[in-house]
Amino acid sequence: MSGIKSSGEKRLVLVSGRAHPQLAIDIAAELGSDLVPTDARTFANGELYARYDESVRGCDAFVIQSHTAPINEWLMEQLIMVDALKRASAKRITVVAPFYPYARQDKKGRGREPISARLVADLFKTAGADRIMSVDLHAAQIQGFFDGPVDHLFAMPVLLKHFKDKLDPATLTVVSPDMGRVRVADIWSDKLGAPLAIIHKRRDPLVPNQVSVHEIIGPVEGRVCLLVDDLIDTGRTIVKAAEALKAAGAIGVVVAATHAVFSDPATELLQSEFIDEVVVTDTLPLPAEKTWDRLTILPIAPLLARAIHEVFEDGSVTSMFDGAA
Repeated sequence: MSGIKSSGEKRLVLVSGRAHPQLAIDIAAELGSDLVPTDARTFANGELYARYDESVRGCDAFVIQSHTAPINEWLMEQLIMVDALKRASAKRITVVAPFYPYARQDKKGRGREPISARLVADLFKTAGADRIMSVDLHAAQIQGFFDGPVDHLFAMPVLLKHFKDKLDPATLTVVSPDMGRVRVADIWSDKLGAPLAIIHKRRDPLVPNQVSVHEIIGPVEGRVCLLVDDLIDTGRTIVKAAEALKAAGAIGVVVAATHAVFSDPATELLQSEFIDEVVVTDTLPLPAEKTWDRLTILPIAPLLARAIHEVFEDGSVTSMFDGAA
C-alpha cells in the first residue's frame, strides 16, 4: 500500500494538504515513502472536504500543510484532514505545519486583542492532533500553547551550511533586525565566529507593517552584514534595516530568513539596491513570479523528513540540533 511503511507493528502514513504539494512530495522522497492518496476538494460554496483513499487504521499519521495565502482556507483544510484521520482510527496524528499559522499573534500587545496562536493550538487539539511539528516558531512560548508534544525544529543548520562556504567571518557581522531576534542572532554569531550588531527600531502599534529604524549597536562599517530573521512578510522591515546598515558603512547586506511569506509588495521591495542576496527555505511555496536572480531557496524537506523519522522511530528530535539548540 502506498505511503505506508512497517516497523514492527507501526505504520507510517504521510498525507498532504493542497497548499504546497511539492514540499510533501520531497519529504516523502526523503523518507523513501509515498503520500497516501487523498480526495481533497472545495465545494461551490467554499466548504472543504477530505477523504483518504485507503485504510489508515492504527497508523502513525503526519499531516503536512504549509500555511500560505489564503491561510484560513489551508488551516481549515488541515483541521478537516486531522478530523478525518481521527474518525478513521489513526493511532497518532502529528500536524506538520512548517510555518505555524497566526504565530505573530502570540500575546496581547494591547487590551481587547486575541491570542490567536493559542486559538490555533486549541483548534488542532480539538480536531484530534496528538503532536505538532513546526520550524522556527515566531515565539518559543507557542510550544506551551499546545497540550501535547511540540517538535520545534530550527532551520539554522540548513542556512548555516550555505553561508559557511560563502561568507568570510573576518569581515562578517551578524545583525538582529530588532530586539526580539537577539537571542537567535547571538547563536548565529557564535556558530559563524562573527560579531553581533542589533538594530533598535520602533513600530507604531496603530499602523501595521510600518517600521521606523533608529540606531545600530555594534560593528558594521566596512563589513558584510548578515541580517537574520524568522520570516519576511512585506519586506519593509528588512529593506529599512538594510538601508540603515549601508548608510552606516556596511559594504554588503545579505538577508537570511526561514519563512518567505512575501506578501505584496515584498518581491519588488527585496530587489532593493541595499540588499545583495536574500536566502530563504521552502517552508512556504514560492511561485516563479515571486522569485528573482538574487534570491536563493534552500530545501527544508530533508530536515522535516529526518524529524518525522525520529518521531516515528521514537528517537530524539533534540539530537538533530546538537542537543543544544
